[in-house]
Amino acid sequence: MSYEYAVVPAPKKGIKAKGVKTAEDRFAHALQSIMNEYGADGWEYVRTDTLPSEERTGFTGRTTVFQNMMVFRKQVVTTSPVAAPEHTTAAPVMETPIAPTPVAPMPVAAHAPAVAPVAPPPAAPMPKPDHMMRVNTPSPHGRTEPTLK
Repeated sequence: MSYEYAVVPAPKKGIKAKGVKTAEDRFAHALQSIMNEYGADGWEYVRTDTLPSEERTGFTGRTTVFQNMMVFRKQVVTTSPVAAPEHTTAAPVMETPIAPTPVAPMPVAAHAPAVAPVAPPPAAPMPKPDHMMRVNTPSPHGRTEPTLK
């Protein structure tokens, strides 16, 4: 069973609605609306994580800010190949056997090369890309950084 994940930012403040008065109720209403929106599309709420994010401040400064992210998952539907029918008809049997056609041997050159063929080196396995990430251009440090879609 494999899953597809969606990560969305958690609301930072509540949403005004009819009958919702306090700040806590407005915030709960904001969470409820996000969960209902994703739930209607088949997503299951998994958890909320607080993750660090490095952001610029000013011209050259950087600070670490913590972001609250909501994680949802949905089971990936895989299509299975169509099953073969249970009853198959057998091919008709031929009454007269057919003799195989003789094959002539390959001619051998007078001066065959003395070097044995060399097998190519085994290729390194390529990792499968994560469906939630894509790789952008290389960073100034010479490595590629994955970013969320």
